Amino acid sequence: MSSTRQSNPHAVFAKIVETEEDLTLLKQHVKEIIEGAAFKGSHRSGQFLQYIIDQGIAGNFDSLKERVIGVELFGRSTTYDTGEDAIVRVTASDVRKRLLQHYGRYGTTSAFRVTLPLGSYLPEIIRETEPDLRPEPAAVHPPKKSPTMAIPEIEPAPPEPSPSQVSVEERPPNQAVRWWPKALLALILLNIGVWFFFWVRYDHRAQNPRRVPLWAALLSSPRPLQIITSDPDIAEVQGYTGQFLTTSDYANHSYIPHPERLRVEVTQLCHILLGGNKAALVDIPIAVKIAELAQAGSRGVEVHSARGIQLSNLQTDDNFVLFGSPLSNPWAALFIDPMSFRFSYDKATSQEIILNLHPRAHERSQYVPTALGWATGQSYALIAMVRNPDQNGNVLLLGGANAEGTEAAGKLVTDLTRISAALKTCGIEPGGPVRHFELLLRLNMMAGSPTNVNVEACHLLPESGEHS
Repeated sequence: MSSTRQSNPHAVFAKIVETEEDLTLLKQHVKEIIEGAAFKGSHRSGQFLQYIIDQGIAGNFDSLKERVIGVELFGRSTTYDTGEDAIVRVTASDVRKRLLQHYGRYGTTSAFRVTLPLGSYLPEIIRETEPDLRPEPAAVHPPKKSPTMAIPEIEPAPPEPSPSQVSVEERPPNQAVRWWPKALLALILLNIGVWFFFWVRYDHRAQNPRRVPLWAALLSSPRPLQIITSDPDIAEVQGYTGQFLTTSDYANHSYIPHPERLRVEVTQLCHILLGGNKAALVDIPIAVKIAELAQAGSRGVEVHSARGIQLSNLQTDDNFVLFGSPLSNPWAALFIDPMSFRFSYDKATSQEIILNLHPRAHERSQYVPTALGWATGQSYALIAMVRNPDQNGNVLLLGGANAEGTEAAGKLVTDLTRISAALKTCGIEPGGPVRHFELLLRLNMMAGSPTNVNVEACHLLPESGEHS
């Protein structure tokens, strides 16, 4: 099955309620989710999911706001403090996790897929549609499955027999005379020809990471490059508790400094989150690409999770790459002293913004993202290479005001042609001495996907003996 995603959730609900058959199917699907194993033991999360679906079907989109849900579903007073009482946010987070668990097990057989985007209480409904397939022997063309949101343990599929292993008698009568294999072969040859043309004309020296100043500095050590991934759970915990961690708190494993100030259910959820130790999804492909660059530069890499290291691990002459802002990777706060651009959490908008401590001509003192959750707008990210204090190594910081910003920063630094051009605008030329710098990136967001990533500002940082 293949999925069809509607960009406007309102339109999805309107289309579903057009026919009684589709409406019945959706209600049955939601009932199966709530009664399934993923939601077992959480009556409140099941009620929450049923409530937001019912409100969507009824077209009551204005009711899908935190305060309204707190009052109508959880019986809070109309004047309750949503900052102190996070029951709606906590329950919504739990619903997101349980939906992932459900579709990880049953995603390939679902007629619908229900998700709850971050920063929103309006569920998104994806209707699975059947493609127009001709019946063919399963041994020759196994049916395709729709992708699942989580990857359960799946037995590997048996290898598909090649055309030479299948006799003509086993194929449908029209398959033996199909023209498409020849057309596909011609298309492949055409693509190879086009790529070969550009490969011959391309300056392959640009593909050597040691020709890019940033990577020349990071790959100079004979020791492996150390990559520290972010800690998305600790960012979520800070959002729920409103207690923001210092690097000292994080180093001492004091992840909830004042648990006595929290509601019991908030503390319980935080402990559940802290039971894991994982990296953000966007970190993995960035780490893989950096490993490829290190291999091309004859260096190895070692990858660690932020919660899996101690302060002493950073007090070496190794070179490091840190993913995430200080909110999702508190170790990053150790290296920001020489920087003008700093992440700051804005409680009024419940998001990270970027402050500019030393604005230059045509620069602003702060940069505030306009895209929250899966919205459309602008966001920002930072790329900075700084010296490791009291050590001889360098540290590359890659962080965004959201995960998409970190992803955009990672893609830019691993694209050797683009990062070389960006550094040249900052006055950093190949072959010169190591220069430390910070780049502010602006990216457009379209429904959660970063596009049109541009360098908004570039600052060279003072080296030893220099003054800004």
